[in-house]
Amino acid sequence: MPAPKSKKTAPSVRRVATGNRRSGRPRSATAASRIYSDLRSELVSLQRRPGEAISEAQIALSFGVSRTPVREAILKLSDEGLLEIYPQSGIFVSRIPIAALPEAIIIRKALEETTARLAAERATPSQILALRSVLERQREASAAGDSDTFHQADELFHATVADVAGYPGIWKFIQQVKVHVDRYRRLTLPQLGRIPKVITEHEAVLAAIEAHDPERARRAMEAHLAGLLDNISATQHINPEFFDERR
Repeated sequence: MPAPKSKKTAPSVRRVATGNRRSGRPRSATAASRIYSDLRSELVSLQRRPGEAISEAQIALSFGVSRTPVREAILKLSDEGLLEIYPQSGIFVSRIPIAALPEAIIIRKALEETTARLAAERATPSQILALRSVLERQREASAAGDSDTFHQADELFHATVADVAGYPGIWKFIQQVKVHVDRYRRLTLPQLGRIPKVITEHEAVLAAIEAHDPERARRAMEAHLAGLLDNISATQHINPEFFDERR
């Protein structure tokens, strides 16, 4: 019986560490994306307050990276209007531009009236159950006094309506438009009665979608988002230091 043939081993390949092996992206780019995402979340949620100074060195230390990816993330956030860079003074969290809010709200309202109307035309029973589940999550967050979870569920409700409408890309576009509106909305949630009011308005939108009544769904979404325009002045009066009145 002939001796078994020995298996040939493949020559070893020397790998060059370039960061994320799956995506092939350079490590600095991956770090910049992570820092950008985390910082953006902190800015939009007002964990970092308008007017607060930002330290490149401190962020680099907390992420365990050099200043290069931190600088990349900061420049991107500056382009979005969330940070202001003053070469001689430093980096600061931008204040919420009052002048930009009405236009962003009007754009959002027009687009979401459309998604609500289309959702009412197209919603399946399972999609309606998904919306009900998100709304229940909001009720639980409200009962627990958890405004962060409430806000996340609020975002998911609107994203799900767009998904049911068949146009999830509309919500992605709205997210780009409404970055300063989100910061402003965070200031409205602690106002007495605001969270229960949002839940009631979401219930009206869902009821119209479940009834497959497109015009009623459109009106319910319009009424829900119109409140954002009405509350700008009152919210600014409560927290004037967070807003920029320049035009």
